[in-house]
Amino acid sequence: MQDQSAPQNKTGAGVRGVFSTQEIRKVGTGTTTRKTVQKTFWFVEQQGDEIICQPLNPNYVPSGPKRKVSMDELIAKFSPEPEFYQMSVYPKMRELNQTVNKADGHRDKGETFAAEYEYSRALKVDEENVRANFGIGLTYMERGELEKAENIFERLVKLESAFEPEHKHLFNEFGINLRKSKMLSQAVEYYQRALQLSENDENLHTNLARALFETKDIDGCIQHLFRALELSPTHEISLKFLKWLLDKNLVPQDKTELANQALAIGVEFE
Repeated sequence: MQDQSAPQNKTGAGVRGVFSTQEIRKVGTGTTTRKTVQKTFWFVEQQGDEIICQPLNPNYVPSGPKRKVSMDELIAKFSPEPEFYQMSVYPKMRELNQTVNKADGHRDKGETFAAEYEYSRALKVDEENVRANFGIGLTYMERGELEKAENIFERLVKLESAFEPEHKHLFNEFGINLRKSKMLSQAVEYYQRALQLSENDENLHTNLARALFETKDIDGCIQHLFRALELSPTHEISLKFLKWLLDKNLVPQDKTELANQALAIGVEFE
């Protein structure tokens, strides 16, 4: 995407760069009252028809909660800061991305201590960096350091950005590893959190069903399998899982008929 120093019209290449806003605040009381101007810097990027802004942290990288703004609001309330973006913010963003890429490379090769070092460097620049948090959490689980992994898990479930579509691969890998590491209560909480943000995702319901099954919560497991199949009647993994539960006589009697109906519908639609 092309970097822009000012808002473009709807036919342009889009908006990407640093902008600032100013807020006048009163400080003190009575005769000592004075006004101060607080300036806030934002990284602004147009994604399709949406314009997303995110505050810069003290290390000059975008971090923290994102929010949408309209083009009218951007033009009226935000001032472009092209020089600041080119000279300070863009180099920091590029450096951070290179550090995380280097960490990912080490983790892919099984070099977990080198990966941890690079992920830690990235997190010193942006403690909310999603890729670095997922990466270091996976590194800890791969080494069996579950207490450290638990600390990362607690940070990730608070980050809405961790569950955005662009992080789907890492999100799935992390959830699977929580379950494989027998961090079952964390896996359940993880998928429940994801469903708060994307309740109509059949894959999330199936993943939660698997985690609940391993915690011996059969009723909860079947409830989420039913929901997955309600959303997608031919969802193969859910159908196979439900059939396996039926074959093993693990489906409670009062839900057997519904389970057979779900299987029949799935076959009918195939």
